[in-house]
Amino acid sequence: MNQPAVSPTLDTLFQRTLMRQPHAPALLDPLNKARVTGHQPRRMTYAEADTAIEALSAHFVESGLPANSVIAIQLPATVEFVLTVLAAHRAGLVVAVLPLLWRHAELTAALNRTAARAIVTMSKVDGVSYSDLAMHAAAEAFSIRYVCGFGADLPEGMASLDDVLARPPGTTRAVIQDGRKAAMISFDVTAEGFRPVPRPHFSLIAGGLAMSLEADIKQGATVMAAFTPMSFAGLASSLAVWLLCGGTLALHHPFENDVLEQQINEQECEVLIAPAQLALRLGDADLAARMPSLRNVIGLWRAPEQVAASDAWIAPHAPLTDVYLFGEAGLFGARRGEDGMPVAVMPGPHGAPREQSGSSIAGEILLTPRGTLGLRGAMVPIAAYAPPQPVGDTLTAQPPRDYVDTGYAARLDRPSGAICITAPPSGIMAVGGYRFLSNDLQEWARRLGQGALLTALPDRLSGHRLAGRAQDNARAREALNELGLNPLMVEAFRDRSGPV
Repeated sequence: MNQPAVSPTLDTLFQRTLMRQPHAPALLDPLNKARVTGHQPRRMTYAEADTAIEALSAHFVESGLPANSVIAIQLPATVEFVLTVLAAHRAGLVVAVLPLLWRHAELTAALNRTAARAIVTMSKVDGVSYSDLAMHAAAEAFSIRYVCGFGADLPEGMASLDDVLARPPGTTRAVIQDGRKAAMISFDVTAEGFRPVPRPHFSLIAGGLAMSLEADIKQGATVMAAFTPMSFAGLASSLAVWLLCGGTLALHHPFENDVLEQQINEQECEVLIAPAQLALRLGDADLAARMPSLRNVIGLWRAPEQVAASDAWIAPHAPLTDVYLFGEAGLFGARRGEDGMPVAVMPGPHGAPREQSGSSIAGEILLTPRGTLGLRGAMVPIAAYAPPQPVGDTLTAQPPRDYVDTGYAARLDRPSGAICITAPPSGIMAVGGYRFLSNDLQEWARRLGQGALLTALPDRLSGHRLAGRAQDNARAREALNELGLNPLMVEAFRDRSGPV
C-alpha cells in the first residue's frame, strides 16, 4: 500500500543532519552570555544538542504535559531557546513565543488566549527578573500547570531545567512527525487588537526557504542570527534557516556591536542575519576588512516601507538580501543587484530565488481593493487574519478570502509596475519587535501625571522609539510599572526627552 507523503518538521530536519554529521558543531552561544543571563557560553555538537533535546523532551512528558498542548517560551537568543523549541516539538507540544519586551498584562492575555499548560523562561535577562514575571503571569492564567526556567535563584515553585540537562534523558513518547501539525503560536497587533497567530511546521520552513534560497546560503554554512527570535520572522531566520542549511547556528543577543564583530570573526561566520539598519551600518564600516569571513548578509526590515529609500550596499563580497517583514502575517525577500540598490518588487507570484526562472513559488504579492499590500502562500496563515464577522450578520456566510491584508499602504509604480510600500498600518506603533496600538499611548501618558509627555518618535532602526518627559520622574516610572510595562521599557525613562 502506498504511504501518503508527509512533509518534514523542524525536528525531522535536525535529525537528518544529526545522522549525517553527529560530531559537527551545531550551536554556539553569544560571547557575552555570562553578562546577559549569568550562564557561561556553550558550544554544542549535533550529538550533544540531541542529548539535551531528548532530556528536555522527556521532562516535559514526565511533567504531565499532554500531546498537542501549548507551552509558552520567553527566552533570549541563547542555546537554551533552540533546545527548548526542538524539545517541545519532539514531545508533541506547540510552542507559543512570548517577546521579552512584553508587559505583565500581555503575558497573562497570551497565556489565557492560548490555554498554555506550561511556561519556560530564564531567571534573569540583562538584570531583569523574568522568572518573577513568569510566576506572576502564571498565577493569573488558569490553564498553567507547570512553570520552569534556566538559571540560578529561581523562585520557589519553579522547576530548574539546568538540573534536567545535568541528568540522563528519561523516556519520551512517540510522536508522528508531520509538517502539517501545529508548530508555533506567535502574536500580532492589528487594528482589531491583540491576535494569536498559529502556524504549522511547513509554514515556518517555507519562511526559512524563502530567505535561504533568495540569499543563496550554502549547505553547511555557519549562520550568525542577531535578530530577536520570539516571532515568526525570528524563528524562520534563525531556527529554520539553520536546519535547512545543516550547518552551525551562532546566536547573538541584540545588540553589542563590538561583541557581534568579535563573534563573527572568532566563529568564522559566513552568513549574518540581522535587522537591516544594523546590517547597513556594518556595511558602511569596511565590512570586507573587518569581517572577511562573511559571504551573505540578510537584512530584516521591520519597517518595509523604508527599503526603497535605503542607502546603497557597498560590500560586494557579501551581497545583501532585503527581507520585508509584515508583522506575523508573512515576509518576502529580494537580493540586491551589483549596484547595491534595492530591487523592484513586482506583484504576483514570486519564486525563490526571485530572478531564477522555474524556481519554486515562495508566495504571492498583491494589491488589495483597499490600496494595501496583500500576501498569500504557504507561509501565510490566512485563517488567523480572517476579518471579524460584521455585527448582525452572524447567520450570513462571508465570502472566502485567500490572502492576508497586511494593512501596509501600497501602490503600483506606473512606469515599472512595481509595488511601492508607502506607509505602515494606521494606528499601530512598533518599538523594535514590540507592536502596540497608538491609542495605548494616551492611556500610558495619562498615568504619568500632570505635565507629563509620552510620544512615539520615528526611529530608523526600530520603527519608533518611546520618548517621554515628566515632572516627577520617579513617579512616572512607578506609574508605568503599575500599568504593567516591562522593566526593560521603563528603566531608560529620563527627565528630558529620551527613549522609554
